[in-house]
Amino acid sequence: MDALTLIATAAGLGWASGMRVYAVLFFLGVLHHAGIYELPATLHVLAHPAAMAVSGILFALEFFADKIPGVDTLWDAVHTFIRIPGGALLAAAAVAGADPGLALAAGLLGGTIAAATHLTKAGSRALINASPEPLSNWTASLGEDALSLLGLYAAFKYPLLFLALLALFVVLAIWLLPRIWRGVKRLFAKLRRLGVAAGER
Repeated sequence: MDALTLIATAAGLGWASGMRVYAVLFFLGVLHHAGIYELPATLHVLAHPAAMAVSGILFALEFFADKIPGVDTLWDAVHTFIRIPGGALLAAAAVAGADPGLALAAGLLGGTIAAATHLTKAGSRALINASPEPLSNWTASLGEDALSLLGLYAAFKYPLLFLALLALFVVLAIWLLPRIWRGVKRLFAKLRRLGVAAGER
């Protein structure tokens, strides 16, 4: 891999994992197993039948859990401890055959991008859940399903385009995250007030 492809691969794996880590693991395994896309040797393990079975089951669970308001927020909270290290490990493993130093750098890059993606996704979905109708939640979830896989495809096939779009995402995330955080704090403060009021009745 050239330097541009290495960076895009590490960043793409981190970005997609921050949104849908099980989908990334499962579909990469399927693509390699079917001979559609040749993974780096260090990621061939994803095509092992046992790895595909487990990642496929977890992907199916996440697909449905992410469509249920409230459940998706709890799922996101738990997966803070899975998506971010998962993105770092995948990014490091993807370039591990090139150079240990590059693998470390890729892991740091992938983990950082996974964290930004995960926090933006989780915060946005918590705010969307404040809406009483389910349509916005389903639309956001299906959009994330498609976006994570399309982004990963772009990282592998069109690295320069992906990196340009990633730069836009980073700028947007830097602008959005403080606003999302304030919105989430207001939401939880409102829920606390409602809980106190209900307890006083």
